[in-house]
Amino acid sequence: MPSRVNKTSPKKSYTIHASAGARLRAAMKAERPLQIVGVINAYAAILAANTGFRSLYLSGAGVANASYGVPDVGITTLADVLIDVRRIARASKLPLLVDADTGWDNPRKTVGQMTEAGAAGIHLEDQVEAKRCGHLAGKRLVSSKEMSQRIKAAVKGKTDPAFVIMARTDAVASEGLVAAIERARQYCEAGADMIFAEALTELEQYRKFVRAVKVPVLANITEFGKTPLFTVQELASAGVSMALYPLSAFRAMNAAALKVYRALRAEGTQKNILGEMQTRAELYEFLGYQAPKANPK
Repeated sequence: MPSRVNKTSPKKSYTIHASAGARLRAAMKAERPLQIVGVINAYAAILAANTGFRSLYLSGAGVANASYGVPDVGITTLADVLIDVRRIARASKLPLLVDADTGWDNPRKTVGQMTEAGAAGIHLEDQVEAKRCGHLAGKRLVSSKEMSQRIKAAVKGKTDPAFVIMARTDAVASEGLVAAIERARQYCEAGADMIFAEALTELEQYRKFVRAVKVPVLANITEFGKTPLFTVQELASAGVSMALYPLSAFRAMNAAALKVYRALRAEGTQKNILGEMQTRAELYEFLGYQAPKANPK
């Protein structure tokens, strides 16, 4: 095994024959808070699985930024996201949670197609269709009634009872904690299985969400945003069920790629940065690829 990577497999309390939704729920029972790590493509999913993670995440921003080279402002479609969902689900049996933005006008259809593509669950948000990153200013929200209708439609789209419908609320930044918690309660009444409390800034805020909604709560531990980089121990103390790292690896990959491009352009060779690259042997090992042996003469 490559020495630089911990390839310890996670302890599994489920089999790969269980539905994707059931595997996500089982993973949550095996680890608390469950670390859900973002992957932007199939190979990243393989790396994450071999590092011991029990669950994966596909970010809407990741699809927009990495697959289409556009900002995360509601440009990408359901069909765009499904392409990456299928590729990741084929590459890894770890349960995949998917960012479904606002449901693309048809949450029921979205849930059906996400299930068919291999996703374990989705989260829907309470922003208007022209959404913005949850850690940016200027977000506009729909009413709690309209968001509840999105959730009810999503629930009707379930073909797998274990498929996870998670409701994300961005209301804390604009409406305050009390209003956001009330929204979350209404979303649970509409059928949401879990709550994604976006852009919280204090552990006590998570504690209040957890006490109020009585369903699993996810903390988005994204870099360079409004939420401090709380540890899993700190989140556990607040009762948080899931810790999400949506684009951590993607950001590191981008920085590494840019460094390589600059070195190649400035120096005319990659000799001085070979030590920072994954070797061909490591790539092949993670892919389970065996080079064909040369025919004996």
